[in-house]
Amino acid sequence: MSDKDLPITRFLRDWKEGNPESAGRVVSGLYSELHRMAARLLRSERASHTLQPTALINEVYLRLGTDNVPEWRSRAHFFAVVATTLRRILIDHARAHRSDRRGGGEVNLSLERAEAGAPCSYDDLLIVDEALSQLERADPRAARVTELRFFAGLQESEIAEELSVSEITVKRDWKFARAWLAAHLNAK
Repeated sequence: MSDKDLPITRFLRDWKEGNPESAGRVVSGLYSELHRMAARLLRSERASHTLQPTALINEVYLRLGTDNVPEWRSRAHFFAVVATTLRRILIDHARAHRSDRRGGGEVNLSLERAEAGAPCSYDDLLIVDEALSQLERADPRAARVTELRFFAGLQESEIAEELSVSEITVKRDWKFARAWLAAHLNAK
């Protein structure tokens, strides 16, 4: 853990202990990173997507709230929880605004295009979520690595820290997950 992470970790612990001001301090301290994460995710959405990065961050903050706050371990753990929350928000939004026609004229999505920020439809996002859910059943750790890379944009070292594994293991899991997801997405 770096020196810059110490105040955030302290605020995360205070948040868990019921100090509502600490939640605001965490979000304020990490706002630029959260905004970049949200903007990166939304760039891969179709042009007429109705969510904006700030609204997405606000929704994350509301969902994390003060009830059932996780036992925050570190900054990386915070971003891991945010990644799961972002995934749920985007999937909920996609389900709520799903187009009437499958695909709605959008292009098909490959994992490489999704990583590169290519636009995708709500249906594509739901297909990726379904594939990731199936990967969770086949290999939970590889699915978690994928979620942390794709939704949170964490680096391999941060993922390794969060999952308590080596960076080599993260690289191997990521390679497996990409191949597994590519095979699943190409079969659709």
